[in-house]
Amino acid sequence: MEVSAKSLIDQRPISRLQYATIVICFLMNMLDGMDVMVISYAAPAIAKSWSVSPEALGIVFSAGLFGMTFGALFLAPYADHIGRKSMILLSAAIMGISIYLTSLSASIIPLIAFRFISGLGIGSMLASTAALASEYTPNKTRDFWVSFVISGYPVGAVLSGLVAAKVIPASGWQTMFQIAGVATFLALPLIQFFLTESLDFYLKSQPHLALEKANSILAKMSHTLVDTLPNKPAKRTGIPIKSLLEDEYKLPTIQLWVALFLAFATLYFLTSWIPKLATNAGLPIELAIYAGTVFNVGAFFGITMQGYFSSLFGLKKTIGIFLIMTGVVMASFQLFMGSSTLLLVFALLGFGIQGGFVGLYAVAARMYPTEFRTTGVGWSIGIGRLGGIIGPAVGGVLIGMGLSMVTNFLIYAVPTIFAGIMTMYISSKKIS
Repeated sequence: MEVSAKSLIDQRPISRLQYATIVICFLMNMLDGMDVMVISYAAPAIAKSWSVSPEALGIVFSAGLFGMTFGALFLAPYADHIGRKSMILLSAAIMGISIYLTSLSASIIPLIAFRFISGLGIGSMLASTAALASEYTPNKTRDFWVSFVISGYPVGAVLSGLVAAKVIPASGWQTMFQIAGVATFLALPLIQFFLTESLDFYLKSQPHLALEKANSILAKMSHTLVDTLPNKPAKRTGIPIKSLLEDEYKLPTIQLWVALFLAFATLYFLTSWIPKLATNAGLPIELAIYAGTVFNVGAFFGITMQGYFSSLFGLKKTIGIFLIMTGVVMASFQLFMGSSTLLLVFALLGFGIQGGFVGLYAVAARMYPTEFRTTGVGWSIGIGRLGGIIGPAVGGVLIGMGLSMVTNFLIYAVPTIFAGIMTMYISSKKIS
């Protein structure tokens, strides 16, 4: 008897094994959010302690972004060869070691190096958890669960911010990196003993002992065991990265990359400049500090609601509306200047832009087959992060030219709306 992982998971209620996979992937993305944001929370203390210039700190931030981009582009694709679980373990180990060692940095150079290395793990972690979540969830609710797993990212960012606010003034920025490193290390046994490798990976990629391992998973899911593996899909020629731009995948891949590049550019413009944007827009400094937290709280609700609506109305339409509405809010930002509703506007921006761009991860997870799914998700994230590198830099130039916040928001509303329109026209038949 042969079995299709897709039909098995689509036709049966979600098992405890599947829920455990979802929860662990969510927790891994919480660690991702914590490990990304810890440098932002520590930056003022580092600058004061070392008398570091804003330009030097900018290089530290960029090193982390470059690391995440390289991790998504070049490390994550190995999950299609060694398995999702192995890559998640490797990513957590890289993150834990490099983030803990960051606390021992005594100058800017090792800080830059450790941020780049930790970025490698962060970039590959996000792609691997998205792929694994998509392979263990039913077709009907897959978009919700993939989005839910990635919503761990802003949750980790918010919680680590609350911890940093207490720890850094009392114990120094080094202690915050030690806490983040130890927390990531503690995840390793959780991954090893409670996370299950993708059943789809065993059935289609068929590594050593694939039949025994697949039957072990089937037994835990209370399903009939199989005697033989299904016919192995024909091996695609060339490297998996090349497969993204071949045949039926070429046009939708380019459309997805353009949408992600533009959405990431706006997202990182907002996250990099929100405290300054908030004070310039008339918020007192005490409330401006909370603008980033409010943005991430909005993001969590945006991501989960987007996943829910995508399951009902389809991914392309839902994401398109989220991004277009975000662009409209940005274009009408002048209406809220100096208003008491400004924090609510930042929450709405987090809701829309993060809900929209995370939905594009679910598009990538649906669009590509198991054989190169993590490669597809990783390259989508990597191309998006290039927008994330360029977006804040262009914003800095525009602000330096003396353009007002209202004008900046108006400028960045254009790529946001265009990303929404592009998403609606992604030509893959696998995306609703």
